[in-house]
Amino acid sequence: MDAVSRIHEFEKFGSVLGLERMNSLMKELGDPQDGLKYIHVAGTNGKGSVCKYIYEVLEAQGYRVGLYTSPFLTVFNERIEFDHEYISDEDLAKYTDMVLDKVKVITDRGEDSPTEFEVITAVAFLYFREKKADLVVLEVGLGGTGDSTNIIKNPLCSVITSISFDHTDRLGNTLAEIAGNKAGIIKEGCPVVTSSRAEEALEVFRKKASETGSEYFETKDTEVNIISETLEGTRFDAFTGNAYYGLEISMKGEHQVENAVCALKAIEVLQDFHDVEISPDAIYQGLKNAVQIGRFEIMRRQPLVIIDGAHNPDGARTLKEACQKLLPGRNILMLTGMLRDKDTEGILREFLEIAHDFIVTEPGNPRKMTADELKCEIEALGGKAESYSEPDKALDEALDSANNYDCLVCAGSLYLIGHLRARLI
Repeated sequence: MDAVSRIHEFEKFGSVLGLERMNSLMKELGDPQDGLKYIHVAGTNGKGSVCKYIYEVLEAQGYRVGLYTSPFLTVFNERIEFDHEYISDEDLAKYTDMVLDKVKVITDRGEDSPTEFEVITAVAFLYFREKKADLVVLEVGLGGTGDSTNIIKNPLCSVITSISFDHTDRLGNTLAEIAGNKAGIIKEGCPVVTSSRAEEALEVFRKKASETGSEYFETKDTEVNIISETLEGTRFDAFTGNAYYGLEISMKGEHQVENAVCALKAIEVLQDFHDVEISPDAIYQGLKNAVQIGRFEIMRRQPLVIIDGAHNPDGARTLKEACQKLLPGRNILMLTGMLRDKDTEGILREFLEIAHDFIVTEPGNPRKMTADELKCEIEALGGKAESYSEPDKALDEALDSANNYDCLVCAGSLYLIGHLRARLI
């Protein structure tokens, strides 16, 4: 059995927040996380993109950098990256063996088994230590306080991106409750940067930063001048305290400017508080190099096919705004599939401002909404939909129909987008 299959066996333990299992496992492994320097990134939307921007800037400067993100879209190895390369199958097997040997030790003495995400996180910590990473950009999996990545003690910078409603069953039913969970990554005396715009969330972050004696920075009021915005990317000026003229990013949409500004502030924190050397050239080159697969990603030009991992109302709203800005007046067909535990109505109301015609299918996940259920929900909201339970069949039909439209946009569950992306590469 390969390493990925062995890791997936831990899916049966679900997604359980709390650091008890992680503390026990990492102690058995010699606490490899303690010897690394981190930029820790949490948030509802945008955290993956912010991680990419920071990672690419540090890489452009010449640092040996680890990047830990989730979920993966096409191959499992995407989750653990070092020096611009995904972890190899051989290294994944090697470090998985090391982790699972210690899992057996703690379960044999009667302790609870770690979850799948905890096993993967432990593999990443071991791998980055063995690679002697100068810095690690570490993305939170879920929430903050009880997330397995929160075992780290003193990040160089804690970053919290936008906050909205997602995973309310575990994180809370108000923005303040969700923000309180995300704020769990704020550590004593460690600087904090947030791009959140919600005042209810910001009040929580300000209070936690004050309580922990942490320098605190908000980027929502950063002055930005957008020079041009196209399907190729965006050029803009930003004034964070420092002036940056003619920055270029390849990721599309105005929201990516906000993410880039958040990353810029985090980079400045590394420079100002930790003497991490980063040149202007590295900043400009790194921001331009950053690409986040599955985020308004153009897969084909004829016909134009775009995929996006919008899987909650806030992400759907961001996708809508990007389509309105970059594809004005275009006749768009949408291909989508969703999980039933998401706010499907909230997502669809945003999608219906992008397109009227839909092809719907089912993500490869037990929590999926059936294609027929999704079709009924779209039609109840005034849209038109055709349903196909098999994603491959749905994609074939969408591509055949795309010639009658200006653009095909595929969005919804990340499980679906990952599958479609593998087909479209």
